[in-house]
Amino acid sequence: MTHAVPSSADAPIGVFDSGVGGLSVLRHIHAQLPHEHVLYFADSAFAPYGAKTDEWLVQRALDVTAFLISRGAKALVVACNTATVAAIKAVRTAYPALPVVGVEPGLKPGAAATRNGTVGVLATASTLRGEKFLALREQISSANGTRFLLQPCGGLVERIEQGDLSGAETAAMLEGFVTPLLDQGADTLVLGCTHYPFVREAIASLVAERGDSAAVTLIDTGDAVARQLARLLEGAGLQRPGGTPAHLRGYTSGNAAALEQQFANLLGLHPQVESVQV
Repeated sequence: MTHAVPSSADAPIGVFDSGVGGLSVLRHIHAQLPHEHVLYFADSAFAPYGAKTDEWLVQRALDVTAFLISRGAKALVVACNTATVAAIKAVRTAYPALPVVGVEPGLKPGAAATRNGTVGVLATASTLRGEKFLALREQISSANGTRFLLQPCGGLVERIEQGDLSGAETAAMLEGFVTPLLDQGADTLVLGCTHYPFVREAIASLVAERGDSAAVTLIDTGDAVARQLARLLEGAGLQRPGGTPAHLRGYTSGNAAALEQQFANLLGLHPQVESVQV
């Protein structure tokens, strides 16, 4: 079954993630598309997505998409690697007229950035075992010989959701994930989950302590997502002209006050936030 979607240039963009990770993508959207209205949905009551089945993720993505469209969304950003891998095909099938952008785990930019051919990929376990991800890894490795070291980061999303970006426990966790990749020669680290850019500084500090900072590149894919969104909106004639202020609204399946605090702490923004059942 396919569905109609709003098609007004003045309509908002819908962005969703399992929690606050998508705010790292929203930061890039705001920077590149400052005139666009945005609706942000944090599915915090069901976070993290990494432990869910693909079937559950597909249904959840469809439910959240339907909610955002009911609030007028003209385009959708699936700002979650896990949901993109599992569910973006189903969303595009259900809403063929809707411009939809997912987040890729950064294998292509990682391969382009590496100088020695070894790239470490930090991601959730479900992202790393996804068929689409593994097929892309094989394709790139076959084409140019890039060696991808895959590192599942169990528990890291939860620490970021709790707001612990630089505490001792988070630092110890990151050391356990990052050090083996550096020891195996990775000169590029892909932040393969939208939550992870919020601990980019902690990762950079860890790399610097080893004296590797000049030689290690960190890849955040949020910039590429915003560029692709801009291309799709332009192609569909849906770019919102400037002139009047853009608005941002937050929705969450969890605690509204918690999301308000995360908007303030992570982005310095203070949108109206509403707790909803979806």
